[in-house]
Amino acid sequence: MELTIKIPEDINIQALFGNYDSNIKEIEERTETGMVLRDDSLIIKGKYPDIAVKIVESLIDAIRIDSKLDKQRLNYIIDTTLSGIVYDEKSSRDDIICFTHRGKPIKPKTKGQKDYVNKIRSSDMVFGIGPAGTGKTYIACAMAINAYKNKEIEKIILTRPAIEAGERLGFLPGDMQEKVDPYLRPLYDALFDVLGSEASMKLKEKGLIEVVPLAYMRGRTLDNAFIILDEAQNTTREQMKMFLTRMGFSSKIVVTGDITQIDLPAGSVSGLKEVEKILKEVEGVEFSYFTELDVVRNELVRRIIKAYEAFDKNRDKSFRNKSNNENDKTNKVSSR
Repeated sequence: MELTIKIPEDINIQALFGNYDSNIKEIEERTETGMVLRDDSLIIKGKYPDIAVKIVESLIDAIRIDSKLDKQRLNYIIDTTLSGIVYDEKSSRDDIICFTHRGKPIKPKTKGQKDYVNKIRSSDMVFGIGPAGTGKTYIACAMAINAYKNKEIEKIILTRPAIEAGERLGFLPGDMQEKVDPYLRPLYDALFDVLGSEASMKLKEKGLIEVVPLAYMRGRTLDNAFIILDEAQNTTREQMKMFLTRMGFSSKIVVTGDITQIDLPAGSVSGLKEVEKILKEVEGVEFSYFTELDVVRNELVRRIIKAYEAFDKNRDKSFRNKSNNENDKTNKVSSR
């Protein structure tokens, strides 16, 4: 099959094709097509030229929005098109959550991130569940800082379970805060990137920003606050219930986690996995799910996540087949 698409005059061919035609080569490989540029037209031949046309049209739209077309953005456009996902990039690119201390705008980069942002704006309690690198915590921190700057809340509280420390904190030097700070470092990193380290520490000293272990939340009632629980897959059911019931008036809670990376002791139930079943019908509670398509880190991170998912599926399939074979043998012996 052969299809032709005309390249608009306002589109920079170099931006569309990439260095050494790297963008076009990626599309050719993913869609099993070949492409040739003749004058102002791109001729596409191969197995799936219609899909390749859709990808090129999406790239053209993307370049009109932002001429900087990096590899992550290119792969996201290809992946969403191949998956049949409708993604309005202009809507996301126009949606500025806030600006970093360096003046850089923070915007949702994927459909999953855009849905997440919308749910945080419209609901008082949101669970962001998905793999590493999808921006769950970073976006939540940006939303919290924006809410503080707009005087929608008076305090930002960031917390996560420090289960790796357990009862072994005693051998670490310093007071309790210094002992647990290494486990809270990712939360500080998000704050520093958005607010800057100096501004973040000043707000922390004034008590307007708290970064604390989950255990410190017990017994508190938090009004006029934006509260983020990170790494929630490592909470027990008791810890999750304790945390969620800290919510006071005019507050917002965002819970983030990756249920594929649970570090709880064997036999323990993850509070994040359980809460999906308990609160899915509760009004005012929203769940936002991310996939490997929403990964905005190095492209290799997305490939690693996909490889682990494929491995887990094959392992589960092998386990089921083994169990079925053993059951068949048992039934045969019983029938004799």
